Amino acid sequence: MTRGAGIGHVRRMIVRTAAMGLVIAAAFAKPLWAQNMETDLHRAAAANDAAAIERLIAAGADIDARDGSGATALLRATHHNHLEAARALILAGADVNAQDKTLDSPYLYAGARGHLGILKLTLSHGADLKSTNRYGGTALIPAAERGHVETVQMLIDAGVALDHVNNLGWTALLEAVILGDGGPRHVEVVRRLIAAGADVNLPDGDGVSALHHAKARGYAAIAAELTAVGAR
Repeated sequence: MTRGAGIGHVRRMIVRTAAMGLVIAAAFAKPLWAQNMETDLHRAAAANDAAAIERLIAAGADIDARDGSGATALLRATHHNHLEAARALILAGADVNAQDKTLDSPYLYAGARGHLGILKLTLSHGADLKSTNRYGGTALIPAAERGHVETVQMLIDAGVALDHVNNLGWTALLEAVILGDGGPRHVEVVRRLIAAGADVNLPDGDGVSALHHAKARGYAAIAAELTAVGAR
């Protein structure tokens, strides 16, 4: 990696860290009135109480009401990976694309965290595959970063754009290499992205390719996968 590319990478990491810091600071800075905006439906979702959710909706509860962070009950259930609560809400018509103040939605969060059961439900109930998170990334990019192999495959099969570039200048393939650990899960993620047709030579914002990043980090197995398909 050139010195300029290295500086650019550090700059992007600083931007990413700063953005996360702002999100955390905003969460702790919420006024009391905002913290108290959660509904009984939010509490039932957090408790994974599907029966209570069904009763509340039948009684007229606003299924997409927001709490102080902008989260719906469905997003609250997704945060906890509460599949039964999420299913009850989704089948009742909850919006799987409703984003909170940090731009997380049930679909995006389930994809990023590898919550396969909830992700599958969101995909079958109108998930917006083009929607993006606060970094301008699709659900596929953080899934690749975290090495969620099955999630990556599910999103590939759903048709999420393979070569979407986020605000940091990274695709799912680049992020799997740059922020991954080079281990078996990330090797498999890279393999599946390649098999699906991801552009192995699409560079980051500094002109550095996935292969160069892999070599710079000593990720020999990933470098071999990339080299085998003509990556430069």
